[in-house]
Amino acid sequence: MKYETVIGLEVHAQLQTNTKIFCGCETKFGEEPNTRTCPVCIGMPGVLPVMNRRAVEYSVKTGLATHCTINPSSRFARKNYFYPDLPKGYQISQYELPLCENGNVEIVVDGKLKRIGITRIHLEEDAGKNLHQAAGNASLVDLNRAGTPLMEIVSEPDITSPEEASEYLKNLRSILRYIEVSDADMEKGNFRCDANVSIRPAGSKELGTRTEIKNVNSFKFVQKALEYEIKRQAKLLDGGERVVQETRLFDSEKGVTSSMRSKEEAHDYRYFPEPDLVPVMIAQGEIEDIRKTIPELPDAKRARFVKEYAIPEYDADMLTQSKALAAYFEATVKKSGNPKVVSNWIMGELTRLLNAAGVEIEACPVAPERLAGMITMIDEGVISTKIAKTVFEEMYTTGKDAGTIVKEKGLVQVSDTGAIEAIIDEVIQANPGQTTEYRAGKEKLFGFFVGQVMKASKGKANPDMVNQLLKKKLSG
Repeated sequence: MKYETVIGLEVHAQLQTNTKIFCGCETKFGEEPNTRTCPVCIGMPGVLPVMNRRAVEYSVKTGLATHCTINPSSRFARKNYFYPDLPKGYQISQYELPLCENGNVEIVVDGKLKRIGITRIHLEEDAGKNLHQAAGNASLVDLNRAGTPLMEIVSEPDITSPEEASEYLKNLRSILRYIEVSDADMEKGNFRCDANVSIRPAGSKELGTRTEIKNVNSFKFVQKALEYEIKRQAKLLDGGERVVQETRLFDSEKGVTSSMRSKEEAHDYRYFPEPDLVPVMIAQGEIEDIRKTIPELPDAKRARFVKEYAIPEYDADMLTQSKALAAYFEATVKKSGNPKVVSNWIMGELTRLLNAAGVEIEACPVAPERLAGMITMIDEGVISTKIAKTVFEEMYTTGKDAGTIVKEKGLVQVSDTGAIEAIIDEVIQANPGQTTEYRAGKEKLFGFFVGQVMKASKGKANPDMVNQLLKKKLSG
């Protein structure tokens, strides 16, 4: 606790538009290099940018969803720097007059609610991508990404730990997906984070020298990069050295950050108003029309799930991570009427199978009504919970409904008293030693007998009946 940590995050989210921000080229990931380009996005002389209206609407929608003030007039600027993947030698961005300002995102860490301020949300164009070929000793440039619309979401330095940073990013990503402005796919580079971090003596009001960790592309790596950087800076200060203001890269394999270049200040970019674009003017009526398109957001949905379905906050938090998952839960509950059981199946078996397949809930082969049908079969005593796990995996693999699988495989639960008693009698006779020990007071052996009966019935015996009848038989 010798030092306090101060963290601010800059998130770049690719907007889910069909075309680029200033031209008609398609925004598609994974195409052949330099096949999604035109004179505008590769910076040919004499061309003029034309604003993508949908990109502005999506940015305003994000601002409203994060409680920002929407500026009725905003302006684009030229941010000047020279990289091989920046064809014009400058980036069209926003500086003095962004679209959205002064918002916030709420997070919960260690059971405590905290509000993280958002300084600004502005629009800008993406650069291209450098491709370094070690074997050919060459560097190539792919300009397919050049001109792709990005939203930059800049937080206030309100984050005080790597855990808070990770939670903020998760909540922000969830909001973007709920309002359908970005798929926020980190693997594709559609949701990238630059983390600014500094430390200062505990109780001090003066900020320390910050370093920027560039382009971290997973929640886990953001947290690990920040943990390493905080320790590195503390070690420097403890040794009487100073922290250098610089941009650093995170090596996920080694778990360390390394120096990339000295950190630029705003004046280094020589911002000036973009002469080829007029200011963006947004009427209040347009803002209100966009506000009407915002769905129930994760925080509100989470609170409603706890109240309406009487499920734990942990369950509600997990189920509202994506709008599609929340919709799947509600559709299943509507058919089965058993919220907690539905929650258990989704967070347990369904999530396990989805993760194993590497897919999201949208690709789930088990429709909500089919999961609800299987749960109803459990409630009615047709199958046991144990058998249901086998049935559900078969449903996921084959696409068949539970009733068909149970019939084909003869998995109907045995609830016939006489049949279960006969199995119990056989188990007791086969284990005279354990029977004597149990009756002498070694009650822990009861679980052994339950297991033997279930094994003998191939998992089909009704568990409740097995317990009741076993206790009666063993006490006799």
